[in-house]
Amino acid sequence: LILQTPDAVVLLNEMINETRVVPLDGRPHLPDGVRQWNGDARGRWDGDTLVVETTNFSPQQQFRGQPVGGLRLVERFTRTGPDRIDYEMTLDDPATYARPWTVVLPMTLTGGPIFEYACHEGNYGME
Repeated sequence: LILQTPDAVVLLNEMINETRVVPLDGRPHLPDGVRQWNGDARGRWDGDTLVVETTNFSPQQQFRGQPVGGLRLVERFTRTGPDRIDYEMTLDDPATYARPWTVVLPMTLTGGPIFEYACHEGNYGME
C-alpha cells in the first residue's frame, strides 16, 4: 500500500505490517548519532518519480546477513502504468560493498487484500 498526503508518503509492507512514513517537506536527515531500525528516510519528487533516500540505520539491522549501519539506500518509485510501478533501489555502503549496486523490480497491483502478518505453527489456512 502506498498512500500520499501533502507532506509525506506512507509505505505499508505486508511482511510484519511494517509502515514507513517518508517526509516530503525537505527537512534534513537526523544527526548521525540518532539511529533507527529502518533508517531515517527523506523523500522528494524528481518529475514523476518518487525518490526516497534513507540513512542512519541501526547497526543491529542487517540486509542479506550484512550489517547496514553505514548504508545509504536510494529508492526510486516510477509509475509506468495504472497497475505498475517500477521500483529501483541502490545500496551504497563502502564498508560492506566494493561499489554501489542497484536492483530494479516491477511492482504490480495484486488486486487482493493486505493480510495481517501472523506466524503460527501448523497454520494451513492460507493454502
